[in-house]
Amino acid sequence: MASSVHGNSFLKFNAPLLSSKPEALSQLTPKELDSIELEDLGPDLEVREITVPEEMHLQRLDVVLTAVLPDFSRNFVQQLISESCVERVSGNGHFAQSAGSQGQAYSFVTKSSSKAHAFETYRLTLKPSPQALAYKPQEMQINVLFEDAHILVINKPANLVVHPAPGNWGGTLLNGLLFLDPTLTQVPRAGIVHRLDKDTSGLMVVAKTRSCMDALVVQIANRDVHREYLAIAHRAWSGPDVKVVEAAIGRDPKNRLKMAVVDLQKNAGKTAKTTFTLLSNGQEHSDSGIPLSDEEVCLVHCQLHTGRTHQIRVHLASIGHPILADLVYGGRAHSSIKRQSLHAYKLGFDHPVTGAPMNFKAEIPSDMKASIQAWSLGYNEGT
Repeated sequence: MASSVHGNSFLKFNAPLLSSKPEALSQLTPKELDSIELEDLGPDLEVREITVPEEMHLQRLDVVLTAVLPDFSRNFVQQLISESCVERVSGNGHFAQSAGSQGQAYSFVTKSSSKAHAFETYRLTLKPSPQALAYKPQEMQINVLFEDAHILVINKPANLVVHPAPGNWGGTLLNGLLFLDPTLTQVPRAGIVHRLDKDTSGLMVVAKTRSCMDALVVQIANRDVHREYLAIAHRAWSGPDVKVVEAAIGRDPKNRLKMAVVDLQKNAGKTAKTTFTLLSNGQEHSDSGIPLSDEEVCLVHCQLHTGRTHQIRVHLASIGHPILADLVYGGRAHSSIKRQSLHAYKLGFDHPVTGAPMNFKAEIPSDMKASIQAWSLGYNEGT
């Protein structure tokens, strides 16, 4: 069977993002795309037109498209059809008719098994995959505390994912950084050298050049970057005010989606060390000063000596003080805060170019302030 293609064409548009959420673009059908201007379309939108070869008359459309476009798998073609990304723009095929923005009729294919007719023309809209959108600039508000030609220091809010990943391909800090400074496309991971969990707020340093990134990574590896956190944890603190937890952290053998303190003789993991210092214990009281329950919490200063995944959350839980509202590691929800009560409030390092000491402090966010007040916790802003 010949594989000639008649009149096939390929169009590619490069334009600004349709919106701050790339998934909005990925959900558009060809009909909806036709109703907006080209300059509104998302990045790298591809539209291909093919003409059905005479010798493939009355064959299944998915078979025809796969033969004509050998770089696409049949599964991918079937997915395009199921998502209304294939339309018949000329010919006598029998498909559902829709009116375009200029009044012309469009025919959207609804079934992969539909029969194609010789010399019909089809248009395929190739929606960007989530992975393709992962490194696209997206406008968002970023609280920049310091910036020069070499680094940025930002105060990340809670409910913001740092890196694109399955389930969060867009709307991440990385996307926002690429919009803030397009030159960060030349730096791996947009210059992000360390991360915070989605629901942890606070300070992060971002490198604006590859050389600065390498220098900061070395500082982190040498434990010369100082990171201090504030946490509200369940149960009143007892015993010495300062406790040093040295316990290896790895994947929880019982739940691979979580981290846990592990025995390195039995499980994979890495050594981890955190110093905890009690700032105050507290209890909920009514406006008249009457305790609302017997439950108590503590406000704790946390000093990282290593940087393992979920280190503070795991170490606090391991000594009986899970973080307030950290549902993953044993914390319980509270009306004053909807996310784990953890804030990266101090960050210190040497400037990667000048060598000057850089020290930053981020104000406690409003939700943690509300929790501190609700639990009558004592906190000195000068801490």
